[in-house]
Formats: sequence, structure tokens, C-alpha cells
Amino acid sequence: MLNLARRCSQVSGGNGSSFSLAVRAMSSAVQHQIPERLKYIPDADDPPFFEMVEYFFHRACQVAEPKLASEIKLGPKATVEEKRERTAGILMIMEPCHHVLEMCFPVKRDNGIYEMITGYRAQHSNHRTPTKGGIRYSMEVCVDEVKALSALMTFKCACVDVPFGGAKAGVRINPRDYSANELEKITRRFTLELAKKGFIGPGIDVPAPDMGTGEREMSWIADTYSKTIGYLDINGHACVTGKPINQGGIHGRVSATGRGVFHGLENFIMEASYMSMIGLTPGWAGKTFIVQGFGNVGLHTTRYLTRAGAVCVGIAESDGSIYNRNGIDPKALEIYKVEEGTIVGFPGAEAYKGESLLLEECDILVPAAVEKVIHKGNADRVKAKIIAEAANGPTTPAADKILINKNVLVIPDLYINAGGVTVSYFEWLKNLNHVSYGRLTFKYDNDSNHHLLESVQESLERRFGRVGGRIPITPSESFAKRMGGASEKDIVHSGLDYTMERSARNIMKVAMQYNLGLDLRTAAYTHSIEKIFTTYDASGLSF
Repeated sequence: MLNLARRCSQVSGGNGSSFSLAVRAMSSAVQHQIPERLKYIPDADDPPFFEMVEYFFHRACQVAEPKLASEIKLGPKATVEEKRERTAGILMIMEPCHHVLEMCFPVKRDNGIYEMITGYRAQHSNHRTPTKGGIRYSMEVCVDEVKALSALMTFKCACVDVPFGGAKAGVRINPRDYSANELEKITRRFTLELAKKGFIGPGIDVPAPDMGTGEREMSWIADTYSKTIGYLDINGHACVTGKPINQGGIHGRVSATGRGVFHGLENFIMEASYMSMIGLTPGWAGKTFIVQGFGNVGLHTTRYLTRAGAVCVGIAESDGSIYNRNGIDPKALEIYKVEEGTIVGFPGAEAYKGESLLLEECDILVPAAVEKVIHKGNADRVKAKIIAEAANGPTTPAADKILINKNVLVIPDLYINAGGVTVSYFEWLKNLNHVSYGRLTFKYDNDSNHHLLESVQESLERRFGRVGGRIPITPSESFAKRMGGASEKDIVHSGLDYTMERSARNIMKVAMQYNLGLDLRTAAYTHSIEKIFTTYDASGLSF
């Protein structure tokens, strides 16, 4: 805790007392209010998703606004009221979705039947362009959901220093009910509808995979865009990320979100001050965890946590749950699910027959499926000490309040599941640069390392002679693995690890600066708001 405090004091600078006085003076003039329409949210059983995000945003504004108003640069003659009005105005710009597109189009199915398909794309903020966010295929897709997820993307990108605005798309279908041919028709038509309205392009709006979509759908989108509206654009394939490697994708993208969840957890699990607050010891050894959702994110999260030394005791899916107090082997479960299409009946665990696996005893709970699974009705019965929000919006505001009061460390979605968008950013840069990471330096690094060993060998031989033959120089195992230079996957993993570590430190600093304790969600939102505010303030308002 002392080290963390020292780091935070260094950030605030030497004039901490004058800064505090300025903020207190501004606080007396600035009192950010939660809008009347959102005041029921903290006690609501099942609030609308977008209103949840709006509420979290306003809660963070109450923390951040006095400091923002005190630091805003309007010239020496600016009054406190003028600073307050500009600050409130910029915060007001951040809240709503700037563009929302709803469309309907026909598709002819394989049996000759015609069907109308409904799709959406929401662009929450254009403070940075392009906007960025996934496309999901689900029967739960609606305007409220895409607006909420696009808003979350705005704050998520700012939280981890990815220079995108937030966006999200959805098509209201169950992909399991359609053939590959039908899904291709739907995906390509959806891409064309987005292109006609200016909702896709390398510098405009860049989608990515989400629930119900993957590399295949992203490849169809890139191909459709590049052969139609983007046929003259050399960067056409940068219109979407999450593509297959041979279509301009990047190594490490598939596992990126799960790897990000692991590193996000690790940054807090290794921090003794936070572990002491919740009564756990630092480190992975002996810690148990439960994962809800064994899709792409849940699978890779389970893999990384198990490798680190934690024990997976339960997996929950929509069609059934399994439990094994002694641990579940993620690789064996993955193979079983590929073969059987379900985790039900897995021989390495028992079928779970309790009320809800989310309520079972464990150290870490990872909701990696859908939103609002931890709510007012069950939050007080959650036994986990750490909740890692691998899904978007799994915890309602009412549940969030209950969990904080119970001393549960909730690591929020806008930080911990940002691994996907971080590596998407790397893929987008790769597409714009038209060269793979490491290709230009791979052989040079390899040769340089061999020359280094030869130089050490020659130095030793000049000192001790060569009686009895040359002095052998054997690199250590870890150095031998790196001698060949960094591969694209190495660079991606390194960049992601650094991003998650730096962002965690920033959130910790904000939490300490505003005395937020375990309320990491408000700290993360505040951190994001401060960055977006600076962008809007510096760029000004157009037209």
C-alpha cells in the first residue's frame, strides 16, 4: 500500500495542497446531479442496459467534475461559473449516442422462403475516429443493447488508451438456425447497408467479432467492403478486425479477450493492498474460480488462469453446469465440447444441481456470458471475493452497491475485457502499415543475438586463452527462446500485457486520488471521462 501511495503522490505532483484547495473551491460551485430519469437505477431489479451505463457515467461525473472544472483552461479572466458551464457542457456531449442506424432487409433462405432481417449499428462517440465495436448475432439484440454496448466501448477504449470512439452492431437472428450460405447472404447484405449509410470504413467505423460471429463473418465483411464501396481504397481490409490470418488478421486475436482477463486479474491479485482489503493473500496459488460461459472468452480465461496456478471448480452454460471441487481440466473440457457440442455429461466433473453456480463458494467469479446476471436479487448471496467482468454489463448498479458493501472486489468490464479491442487496434495498425509485426526486424534481431554471444566468447578467450579448445557459451533457456527475435504473437502478447498493466496502475491511482476504496468501476469510468474530456476540450466544438 505504501508503494502505491508513493506512486500516486508522484502523479499528483508537489503542489498537492493547492490542488486540493482548488478542487474543494470548485466543488462548492459544481454539484453534478444524476438526471431524474436515472434516479431509480441504483435500486432497480432489472434496469435497461443503456440506462445502467448512463448511471455509471453520471456517478463518475460526480467524482470527476470538480477537478475537471478547476483545471480547465479558459484564460485568466474566466470566472468560476464560465468554467463550470463549459465543463458541464462537455460532459453532456459525452453521454448520448451520436448516431444510431436501424435497418430491415430481405433474405431468401435455402428453402425458398423469404425473411426480413433486422439489424442495428450505434456509434456512441466520435471524439476519436474511427469508431470501434463488435457485431453480434443474437435474438436478444435491440436498440437499447447496441446503444449500451457502444457507450461502454467508448469508455473502454479510453480506459486502455486505444484511440477509438465506441460503436456496436447487432443482427437479430439466432445463427444456429441458419446455414452457412444463409449467414453469408445476411452478413454481406448487412455490410452493404452499413456502407450505404457511411457506417463502415477504415477511417470511419471498424467492426469486430462478438457473440455469434467470428473470423468467418469478418472475412465476408472485409471482402464485401473491398469489392464494393472500398474497391479504390488500398486500406480496404482495415474496415474490420478479427479476420483470419490470411485475410489480414493478427496472431493472438482469438485469445486476446481471455488473455486480457487473466492479466487484468493478475494486476490486482498481485497487489497486496487490494488483497488485504478483501481478506485474500497475493498470488494465484490455491485460488479457486468459477466461469459462467464457456465460449471463446470463457475458454481462454479458464486456460490462462489454470496455467497460472488457480483451480477451476465450476463452469456454467445455458444448457447446464458442471462442478468439480478438485478442479476441471480446460483442455479436456474443450475437446469434449467440440465433439459433443455441450459441456453437459463431461466425465471430468459432476452435473451441478444447485440453485446457481454463481452463488457457490470460490475466490474468483468470472461472468463471461451475458449482461445483468448479478442483480439485486442474488448479489447478497455471491460468495466470491473477486468478480472479473469478462462479459459486458454482468452486474447491475444495485448489485454493484451490495457487492462493494460486502467488500467484494469487482474488476469492471470496461477494463478487464478490453483485451479484444486492444489487439483489434494492433490488427488495424498492421492493416494500415501493410506489413506484419516483426517482419522487418526478425532476422536482424536473430543475427544481433548470435553476434552478442560470439563477442562474449571472444572476450573470454582473449582473457583466458584457448588452451583446450574454444570456451563454450551456452545461452539460458529463456534467452535461447528469444534469440530468434520477436514473432508477431510475441509482440502482440507483450503489447497487450503492457496495456493491461499500465491501465490497472492508472485505475489504482484514480481510486486512491478520489478515495474510492474498492469501487474500481467508478475509478475506471472517472479515468476514461478525464481522457475524453481533455480531447473534447482541446479540439473544441465544430459547427
